[in-house]
Amino acid sequence: MSSKQHAHWSSRLAFILAATGSAVGLGNIWKFPYMVGESGGAAFVLVYLLCIALIGLPILVSEWLIGRRGQSNPANAMASVAEKAGRSRNWMIVGISGILGAFLILSFYSVIGGWSLYYTLNSVTGAFSGQDADGIGALFNGMLGNPGLLLLGHSVFMLLVIGIVARGVTKGLEGAVRTLMPALGVLLAVLVGYGVTTGHFGEAVSYLFNPDWSALSGETVLAALGHAFFTLSLGMGIMMAYGSYLGEEVNLLKTARTVVIMDTVIALGAGLAIFPIVFANDLDLNSGPGLIFVTLPLAFGNMGGGMILGLLFFLLLTFAALTSAISLLEPVVEFVEERTPLSRAMSTLVAGIGAWALGIAALLSFNVWSDPVLFGLGVFDLLDKLTSKFMLPLTGLGAILFAAWRLDRQSVVDELGLSAGGASIWHLVTRYVAPIGVIVVFVSSL
Repeated sequence: MSSKQHAHWSSRLAFILAATGSAVGLGNIWKFPYMVGESGGAAFVLVYLLCIALIGLPILVSEWLIGRRGQSNPANAMASVAEKAGRSRNWMIVGISGILGAFLILSFYSVIGGWSLYYTLNSVTGAFSGQDADGIGALFNGMLGNPGLLLLGHSVFMLLVIGIVARGVTKGLEGAVRTLMPALGVLLAVLVGYGVTTGHFGEAVSYLFNPDWSALSGETVLAALGHAFFTLSLGMGIMMAYGSYLGEEVNLLKTARTVVIMDTVIALGAGLAIFPIVFANDLDLNSGPGLIFVTLPLAFGNMGGGMILGLLFFLLLTFAALTSAISLLEPVVEFVEERTPLSRAMSTLVAGIGAWALGIAALLSFNVWSDPVLFGLGVFDLLDKLTSKFMLPLTGLGAILFAAWRLDRQSVVDELGLSAGGASIWHLVTRYVAPIGVIVVFVSSL
């Protein structure tokens, strides 16, 4: 075990910005608005918020609590907290699974981060201007078919991530989120402001906030449940790692509430930025991931001020990707730094290069290595499915079961500052509601 000094956040605000930055990723900018629109607007949002309250928030608080008590990387934290509670050290498997999940996700997430860098550059050079749908489609397919270009984007993005994380918790993580999160907020506000001028803002508001209860099905409820879990970076070791840098003075429940609200506001804000452009240009709402890299560039290329709007949008996307990527690297770096004699900078380099190397296999699955490698999937899709469908739900389930069933009930109640009534609700939700919710998501996604 390392005797290195364990870092701490400089303030509660820095922690909130970092946790929100981790939660706000590519999924918030394209997936959430698209899911809301497809699944009954406000009806879906209400179900999603209920799922966040009953599943996302309890797991988030549990992961922070374990991290803060353990004051170490997720694997060591799980082991030491278990030992202090008179439980088996084998609970550290939950922490190891989280760290491994974060590592695997970062490898292919960085590839998509490279796409957003490439599209930011294309916005500046006017590559979208005057293009028709075929031209924009050819640009996207040309990028996927060019391993050299994908490697360059992936490498530059990973270098940025490594450069930030290597500087440590206060200078690196905090410094980045103190700049990137306000910038992200400003960019989003500008894009929403533009949406108001399109003449289709009311249509977007109605699409997002007008409940259509008939569109709610078992499938959409499951989608809300799944997204509530994944949007908060749960089951990836991130929140345990971030919790390990927390002091006792921070109220975990209040802070979790703030992070959840900020995450949801940004996701809905993205919808108010994207959908007026989609409606104004009569674009296809149903294009999923293609909405970002094919549909919107088509609009930017054929509208007044489209070059500036495109640049702002892809900068927003890049910033969101960066704040999530640095959080994915952090638990891996914390683990390497505390389990080896390596310095912070060297631990970051080792972990970052490892994820970068695996990312190369992921990006090659779009071109020269497109043949399926396992279960009919290429490397990119395999990593995505393995983490999202198996590792994350099981790791999150492990964390909540440990916190609810293996830690002393009274010590948890005291640490969270719960009243008698609050403690009863907390135990009901953490022992039964949240675990059952995660199991339902897990089973239904198989």
